[in-house]
Amino acid sequence: MIHFNIPPFYGTEEEKIHQAVLNHKICGDGPFTKQCHQWIEENTGCVKALLTTSCTHALEMAALLLKIQPGDEVIMPSYTFVSTANAFVLRGAKIVFTDIRPDTMNLDEKLIESAVTEKTKAIAPMHYAGVGCEMDVICAVAKKYNLFIVEDAAQAVKASYKGKALGTFGEFGCYSFHETKNYSMGEGGALLINDPKYTDDAEIIREKGTNRSQFWRGKVDKYRWIDYGSSYLPSELNAAYLYAQLEHSEEIFNDRMESWNRYYQGLGDLASEHKIELPYVPGECLHNAHMFYIKVKDIEERSDLIRFLKERDIETVFHYIPLHSSPAGLRLGRFHGEDRYTTRESERLLRLPMYYRLRPEDADAVIQGIKDFYSGKK
Repeated sequence: MIHFNIPPFYGTEEEKIHQAVLNHKICGDGPFTKQCHQWIEENTGCVKALLTTSCTHALEMAALLLKIQPGDEVIMPSYTFVSTANAFVLRGAKIVFTDIRPDTMNLDEKLIESAVTEKTKAIAPMHYAGVGCEMDVICAVAKKYNLFIVEDAAQAVKASYKGKALGTFGEFGCYSFHETKNYSMGEGGALLINDPKYTDDAEIIREKGTNRSQFWRGKVDKYRWIDYGSSYLPSELNAAYLYAQLEHSEEIFNDRMESWNRYYQGLGDLASEHKIELPYVPGECLHNAHMFYIKVKDIEERSDLIRFLKERDIETVFHYIPLHSSPAGLRLGRFHGEDRYTTRESERLLRLPMYYRLRPEDADAVIQGIKDFYSGKK
């Protein structure tokens, strides 16, 4: 069986976890958490990084820090994970969905300005497959209308736009370290803070509404309940697992890129024959080989291809069902403009197996399976 995903495992994770246990520090914000913070800050240039229990919680923290209120509107693509919307819906905001670009599957930057109203508070672009949105345009619209930007960079660790790390353009960026991501702690994420004025409040919200972080740094003599908050700290055991991979992030990056390039080259003939479409990466973007997908003719062909490959013990999956057409999306948001591409392109997209240490022979088997499907061979 060629699995769709195998969680990343470098080989030193158990050693790091054992070290955390011997340190008698397994709750949040221990030495490994601090090392993860340092790695993110040094590799992105963000002002402050804070590990969280998930990217979902990082997004929720961003909504809290921006004081999103009932009646506010937040613009985002419909083609994204539910967490992007939930973070703001939980604060009472109305979601304004816009169409995507068919080439990158990202929020169409040209449609944002027309979706802005007097109620608009923020823009939440999601960098699909680690390929950056057109952040120059998005930042210009945000500046013109005095809007906040929260980047859903769940899939974008070690990816960049014009040389600048994704997740560092807006007030906040949100990473995921879920087991399906390039670097994992099982469940986990990180909030990237790009404006220092939010740092103290972020630490308070993350620490159950207390100034405990300031206490441990010796800035206050005791910690107190300061404001609203929750427990967003991951276990030190999770951080130890993650740091083992961050230490070798470049090796993991290169390994995934080799698999991505192998797919791209191996399926090139089918793309040139217009039987499938391959991912598009704009020249100003450095992606991170988070996923490899193809686009087929329509949803029927995709279903047939999934079944065909499953018969060969190859797992492939489709991705998001557009949020605006889901029950909650219909109730909690609205679609601005015309759905020209979101539904159509989402129904054509098929994700191929992609993970650290994907064997070349397995990638070749996937390629051959797709070729056989289109040649009519069983």
